[in-house]
Amino acid sequence: MDEVKRWFFDLKADEAIRNLTRHGFEAVAVPDRLSACKEMLRRIPRTKTVGVGGSVTIRETGILDKLKEQGNTLYDHWKPGIGIDESLEIRRAALSSDLYLGSSNAVTLAGEIVNIDGFCNRISSMAFGPKEVVIVVGKNKLVKDVPEAIARIKNVAAPLNAKRLGVDTPCVKTGRCMDCDSPQRICIGTLVLERRPIPTNMVVILVQEDLGY
Repeated sequence: MDEVKRWFFDLKADEAIRNLTRHGFEAVAVPDRLSACKEMLRRIPRTKTVGVGGSVTIRETGILDKLKEQGNTLYDHWKPGIGIDESLEIRRAALSSDLYLGSSNAVTLAGEIVNIDGFCNRISSMAFGPKEVVIVVGKNKLVKDVPEAIARIKNVAAPLNAKRLGVDTPCVKTGRCMDCDSPQRICIGTLVLERRPIPTNMVVILVQEDLGY
């Protein structure tokens, strides 16, 4: 990353970290996905069970292979070769894991964490369940405020994820939200964390590169 882009990210990251901290979250900035992986790994002893959200970002950091090598029990519903029933059971098990790993569709400079889900297991796990939650966020997901976060999710993250998932929704054809009633719609539940959930230790790791959708 050139120095001008780094300067620009640092300004936004500093503002977001300041406001996330004011809202009860722990927040740190790291330069790249390898550093994000190391930051997560130092927080996760081998004794902890780990729930994993359906996150491209988390997988891009390489943390899951490290945790497998370390011997952690992982509840990962993207495990290959499983059916929908087992996938749902893994999602439910993740709700009671010691620590939950995920990303966020958007984080605001004002210190809010914004997500929209289809199955809603990710927003459920972030809101209540695991004692610890770690959220990894690429610089592409930093936005000004909640309206900009919702717009980003509906018109960037959702079409990209719908295309990745191979679902037949209008946004796959248009590249933007059509507020559809499709049976395969992936925008079902919205969670805006304005403050840290009271019983949960939550850390946000901001990464100085684009990650996920």
